[in-house]
Amino acid sequence: MTDDEHPTTPDAAEERDPAAQRLFPSAPSGRGPEDTPVPPVPPDAATPPPAPPAGGPSAAPTAVPEFRMIDGTGPREDEIVRQTPIRKRHSLRWVFWGVALVVVLGVFVASRINLNYYAIQPGTAQAVQPFITVPPGKGHPVADPVLLTDVEEARVTALSYLFFKLQSDTALYSVPSVTGGVSPGELDAQGALQMSQAETAAKVASLRHLGYPVPGVPVGAVIAGTFPGTPAYGVLNVGDVVTAVDGKSTPTALALETALTPYRSGQSVIFTVRRNGTAPPGPVTLTLRRTVVDVDGEKVVVSVGIEPQDQVAYSYPFPVSINVVDIGGPSAGLAMTLGVIDTLGGGHLTGGHKVAATGTMDASGDVGDVGGVAQKTVAVENAGATIFLVPPQEYGAARSKDRPGLKIYAVSTLDQALRVLAANGGHVPTGTLDAAASNAAG
Repeated sequence: MTDDEHPTTPDAAEERDPAAQRLFPSAPSGRGPEDTPVPPVPPDAATPPPAPPAGGPSAAPTAVPEFRMIDGTGPREDEIVRQTPIRKRHSLRWVFWGVALVVVLGVFVASRINLNYYAIQPGTAQAVQPFITVPPGKGHPVADPVLLTDVEEARVTALSYLFFKLQSDTALYSVPSVTGGVSPGELDAQGALQMSQAETAAKVASLRHLGYPVPGVPVGAVIAGTFPGTPAYGVLNVGDVVTAVDGKSTPTALALETALTPYRSGQSVIFTVRRNGTAPPGPVTLTLRRTVVDVDGEKVVVSVGIEPQDQVAYSYPFPVSINVVDIGGPSAGLAMTLGVIDTLGGGHLTGGHKVAATGTMDASGDVGDVGGVAQKTVAVENAGATIFLVPPQEYGAARSKDRPGLKIYAVSTLDQALRVLAANGGHVPTGTLDAAASNAAG
């Protein structure tokens, strides 16, 4: 091979490929054995293989090898990125968010699935006095007011079922046993009507006990409920008062039933109705139809589909207002009656005790049965009550939740409740003279 083919001048050496210069530097000038041309290096041999690990051929590598191009453009050692661990972290993050999304969706769906239960829980026990208003000069300050109590109702879902089931003071009841098969709107209307009737009965019973005359006159049949699928359903509403049928007066529920007796299925009847008991009377036409309905578990045939009750207008000796808010139903009747007597009778009815009461009340002074007494017992205990008056039917339920320091009494009439309070040191006014004397002393 000639010198023209392998120039040995410095300029010629500088013209060679830079990468080749680094790998195969030029020999010193002059000819000799060291000037023997070097054969070209195959591409695969550009980078020598890494040395075997110190532990032998079977030892695992301890570092990621650096791959550098022969032109020196490969990544530096500090630029090498280990990709595999990052991919794993990304995968774990996606798994976490996927599981979280499934859990959230599961909770959302479970909270929307209503089961066939209501949960009845302890509610509150609060003083009845703030709800009672009497004319100036008639009332007295009450140091230890009577407490009325209630329960809380919650629809059970697939999400909350286990929570309610594990609560020792919570009871689960089937939806039909709570609602009676009526719509939520009608159920609320029934609760409002029952509270209004309880407030009226409490005023009448308390004033009559104090010796005031409170005459009453029947003025119609109030609709306490309607049955789905009957002619009245959706036409007559809870609280409406029927005063006549085809022009014949119906001052009571019995009079309404008697007036409808001659009519048969398929006939049309004109009812005279005062909407919500307050509007001017107006006509409502219904076509009677025999319909089978469920009444307390029994199948009954009806033609109209209403539950009528007597509507009575009372004349009071002076205005007495009871306005309990955010509570429906009749169970506060006894507590409200005692509250009015306490306000008008001197303010010492409870004898310094914290007294709670539950039970319905009618105008004649009879105490009726109520529900949820076990949960109400817990509520009055939490409020610090020392005496709890309950209907006789619910005495056992109350005793099942009593604690030391709470005395429970079963009472079936207003007079019996007052005797219990008198036996525990309470001052019980018995007539208008006693009430007047208390007012004068105040």
